[in-house]
Amino acid sequence: MRQRLQHPLAALLFAALLTAPWVGVRLLGGPDAFGFSSLMTVAVSGLSVLGASFMLAWGAETAEKDVPRAFAIAVLAVLAVAPEYAVDALYAFGAGNGGATAEACNQFTKAQIENGVTPVAAACHDANLAVANMTGANRILIGLGWSGIALFTVYRAASSADPSVTKKDGFLRNTVSLDRDLGLEIVFLLGATLFAFLVPLNGGIGVADTLVLLGLYVAYIIIIVRGDVEEHEEQVGVPAYLQELPFAFRSLSSISLFLYSGLIIYTAVHPFAHGLELIGKDLGAPPFFMIQWVAPLASESPELIVVAYLVNKARSTAGFNALISSKLNQWTLLIGTLAIVYSIALGDVGTLPFDDKQAAEIWITAAQSLFAIAIITNFEISVREAVLLLVLFVSQVAAESAIILTMSGPEADALSMDILYGYTVVYVLIALVMFWRRRHELARTFQWTANRARESMGGDAPVADHSD
Repeated sequence: MRQRLQHPLAALLFAALLTAPWVGVRLLGGPDAFGFSSLMTVAVSGLSVLGASFMLAWGAETAEKDVPRAFAIAVLAVLAVAPEYAVDALYAFGAGNGGATAEACNQFTKAQIENGVTPVAAACHDANLAVANMTGANRILIGLGWSGIALFTVYRAASSADPSVTKKDGFLRNTVSLDRDLGLEIVFLLGATLFAFLVPLNGGIGVADTLVLLGLYVAYIIIIVRGDVEEHEEQVGVPAYLQELPFAFRSLSSISLFLYSGLIIYTAVHPFAHGLELIGKDLGAPPFFMIQWVAPLASESPELIVVAYLVNKARSTAGFNALISSKLNQWTLLIGTLAIVYSIALGDVGTLPFDDKQAAEIWITAAQSLFAIAIITNFEISVREAVLLLVLFVSQVAAESAIILTMSGPEADALSMDILYGYTVVYVLIALVMFWRRRHELARTFQWTANRARESMGGDAPVADHSD
C-alpha cells in the first residue's frame, strides 16, 4: 500500500482530486447554485488553483525532454509565473478596462477607492490590488521560500548526507552552498532590484518599466541560450515518470496537463480573488491585505513543496536553483507585463497607477530582494542568515496585520506606512553592509558574468571559474 502511495501517479491523482470539487461546482451552475459562502468559494477554488499549479509545473517539466532548449527556457519561465500572473492579470485588466488612470484616481479619496463608489474608483482599487499581489508573491517567495528551504536543508542534513551543507562551529553557523553558476541570475536579479527602487517615482508601472524589466529578462535568456550551459537536470517524481513514456503518450500528457490546468486557473482565479476580498471585508481587513498575502500562497505552494521534495532527496542545489530562477522570473516578467495587460484593457498605451501605500510596498519588496541577494553573493546561505530573513519577513507582516485588525483611520494608515519605511531602511542598511564585506566576491561574480556574456555573443573571452 505504501509503495502505491509513493508512485508518481498517486501524486498526479491527488492533484487532480484537488481540482475535482471545483470542476463539479462549475459544471452544476457555479458557487451561487450551491449557496456557497465566500469562505467556501475561496476554499474550493483555491484548492483547485493549488492542484492546477502542480499540474502546470509537471507538464512543463515533462515537456523539457522534447522541446528545443531555447524554447524550453523561454516558455517554461513564463509558465513558472503563470499562477501568480493569473491573479495579477485579472486586476490589471480590471484597472485598464475601468479607466483607472493617475488623473482619474487622484480625484477620489482612499476610502472612496476602497469602497468602489464608482466604476472608475473600483478600477483604481483593482490597480492597487494588482501591485499588492505582485509584491506579496515576491516577498513570500523570499521570506518564506528561501529562508524556509535553507532551514529545512540543514535540518535534513542531520539525518541524511547532503554535500551542499557545511557544518561550522558556532551558533547557527551551518551553511548551505549554492551552485556558483547562479552568478548570472544574481547579477540580473540585482539589476532588476535596483531598477525596482525607481518604479514608484513615476507613480505607476509604465511602458518604460516594461521595456527595462523585459529587456533584462530577454538579455538573460539570450546569454543562457547562446552560452555553454548544462542541460536540464534529471527530473524526479511525476515528470520523471511521464518522461519515460513513449513520445506520443508523453506529448499527450504534457498537452493535457497544460490545457486542463490552464482551464482550471482561468475559471477559478476570479471567484478565488473576489472571495478573498469579501472575506477581508468581513474580518475588517482591507481586501489588498488578503490579495497580497493569502492569494499568493495558493500559487507559490506547489513550487515550495516541489523544492522541499528535492531537498528531501538530497538535491538541495537543484531546489535552490529553481527558487532563485523563479525570483528572477517574477521580478522581471511579472512586473514588466502588468503594464501590457493594463494597456490592452485600457485601449491605449498607459501607466498602471497605484497609491502611496503600494509605492511603499514596492520599496520594501525591492529592499528585501536586495538583502536576499547580499546573502547569496558568496554563494552560501547560513542558518543565521536564513533565520534573520524569516524573522524580518514574519515580524513585518505580523506587525502590519495587528495594526490593520485593531486600528482604523488615518492613524492606522500612517503607522502602517511607518512600518513599511522602517523595514525598508533596515533591509537596505543590512544589505549595504553585507555587500561591502563581500565586495570582492561580488566583483568576481560581475566579471564572470561579463565574460560569459561576451562568450555567448561570439567573443573570445574565457569564462573563468568562480574562486574564493
